[in-house]
Amino acid sequence: MLYLDNAATSWPKPPEVIKAVSAAMEAAGGNPGRSGHRLSIAAGRIVFDAREKVAALFGVEDPLRVIFTVNATAALNLAIQGVLQPGDRVLTSSMEHNSVMRPLRHLAERGVRLEVIPSCSDGTCDLALWSQALATPARLVVVSHASNVVGTLAPLAELAALAHGAGALFLVDAAQTAGVVPIDMQQAGIDLLAFAGHKGTLGPGGTGGLVINDATDHKRIRPLLYGGTGSLSDKEEQPGFLPDKFESGTLNVPGLAGLAAGIDWLNARGIAAVRAHEKRVAAALLEGLSLIRGVRIFGCLDAERSTAVVSFDTADKSVSELGARLDDEHEVLCRVGLHCAPAAHRTIGSFPQGTVRLAPGIFTTPEEIQATLKAIEAVVRS
Repeated sequence: MLYLDNAATSWPKPPEVIKAVSAAMEAAGGNPGRSGHRLSIAAGRIVFDAREKVAALFGVEDPLRVIFTVNATAALNLAIQGVLQPGDRVLTSSMEHNSVMRPLRHLAERGVRLEVIPSCSDGTCDLALWSQALATPARLVVVSHASNVVGTLAPLAELAALAHGAGALFLVDAAQTAGVVPIDMQQAGIDLLAFAGHKGTLGPGGTGGLVINDATDHKRIRPLLYGGTGSLSDKEEQPGFLPDKFESGTLNVPGLAGLAAGIDWLNARGIAAVRAHEKRVAAALLEGLSLIRGVRIFGCLDAERSTAVVSFDTADKSVSELGARLDDEHEVLCRVGLHCAPAAHRTIGSFPQGTVRLAPGIFTTPEEIQATLKAIEAVVRS
């Protein structure tokens, strides 16, 4: 079996991740912050260890500025709905996932002024358009670090400078890049970063979070959920300090144990080494696909400017047929369709059918890439 769907979720997980999840359930089964007994304290230590590792991964000094959520979608909603109010101006790109577009469209119906800046047909960012748009003040700019459809990377530092010049907070959807591409929030000028724990950071599902830059005033963000935090239990008002302000309810302790183990695994090898590996396998995919007659590849076709996400189609076969036959006849597992990103597919010209998306990961070998290319060629030609 050739697993090429890491953009949806990474697989397999390192054995250390699986062991950490099991160990947390066996030895730290208490509710963190809710009791003073040993199991609760052990669970709390797991949570704080995960906070420290996530903070270090993104160059943030204060681990209490790591807000854990169930996934990147929840983190994006916390930031978007927590910052914006009717009358506010928000800008995003035409390459965004529905985790960004749907909350923005929802708020636009309630008086938020949404502007979608067109991207180029290869998914790249047109900084001239952004510069023009951000000559006018705004409240928030939100962009994906890398497209989940074609992998194209956004110029974060340049966009951050433009956003801050307009008085806006800069929110980055790092669902496709966390753990895969080195990210330093301070250097890049990122105010808020949403990440998925189950993708590049190799953790389990049900994990993710919003990271708030050390220099960003969290008072500019309202909580999305209100409820029990284990703190200030004598009061019926939500705590105003981090992370409790944004973390109501019991956290996924086993999942966070696995997330911490995934980050440890990445750190032992180095994020730069992970990035180098993914560039190699993506380049091999792009080169091989370009040699198969009838295949149309989307994106900037440059592994240096993209993650290891490659989308293609053919003129004479639907993407559904291609994906089904790759699975049934060759055990190549990929994703087809619109990938929860209709705006991106309109931008690159693949709407409404979508594309076949190949997403190798850190465990994908060069031999598996060659086997995948042979399978695609066999399906395309038959």
